[in-house]
Amino acid sequence: MDLTFLNDYVVLVIVGICLCIGYVIKVSFTRIDNKYIPCIMALLGCALNIWIAGGISPEVILGGLFSGLASTGLHQVFVNLLQSK
Repeated sequence: MDLTFLNDYVVLVIVGICLCIGYVIKVSFTRIDNKYIPCIMALLGCALNIWIAGGISPEVILGGLFSGLASTGLHQVFVNLLQSK
């Protein structure tokens, strides 16, 4: 199964914004359970990509969802790298 086509849908600006906001939510808002952060980032990424693109299409929605979820994966990569040292 080749998933390289998803590289076309990553918006690095959205990944960066979602990464920072997700970190702030995780650290500052302890009442929000960690299991909800990926969903929040997916919705935020979708909203940001709609705003950036200036319209709604399936590609815009997929790009936003994928970029928002990629930010949570990137956070986990950083956490695992730091814990392994």
